[in-house]
Amino acid sequence: MRADFWKKLLKFDADATRRLRIAEKPGLLRNLAAILAHSGDSWFLLVGFALLWGFGSGEWKRLAGVCIISILLLAGIVFAVKFSVRRKRPEGEWGQIYRQTDPHSFPSGHAARAALLSVLAIALGPPWFGVVLLLWAPLVVLARVAMGVHYFSDVVAGTILGAVYAFLELFVIL
Repeated sequence: MRADFWKKLLKFDADATRRLRIAEKPGLLRNLAAILAHSGDSWFLLVGFALLWGFGSGEWKRLAGVCIISILLLAGIVFAVKFSVRRKRPEGEWGQIYRQTDPHSFPSGHAARAALLSVLAIALGPPWFGVVLLLWAPLVVLARVAMGVHYFSDVVAGTILGAVYAFLELFVIL
């Protein structure tokens, strides 16, 4: 029974990954997915939050500081898991920078960051900012599969990891 469960789970993962993938299909949807997939890049988010910290005031400065530290700490956890599991990324042409600098796909760091930031924004930011990031996060997650740099299970695991880490940080650390 256990082998049958894993077989079904792996088949579901492969089917979901295949259905969501649009990396090889030119058009507006693919271009939008590429932009969304990159919007979760750590360097991009770190620069944005550093600017917010430098030029923001009050609660914005605090939120930016928490997000910067959280992104960096979560990155360490994600890389530790990635280099323990060592799951190879799906084959594909798009996202060569990811394929070269980080050949492992499980869990998705982009999905983890998106979930982390949406939870932190809801808890610590103004309501509108939380809503914006809550809408943005699943789009980033799906775009990573759509562009062929992750399997569906990678982004599910990354989303869970990022959300759990955010809740731990909010209720234990902060």
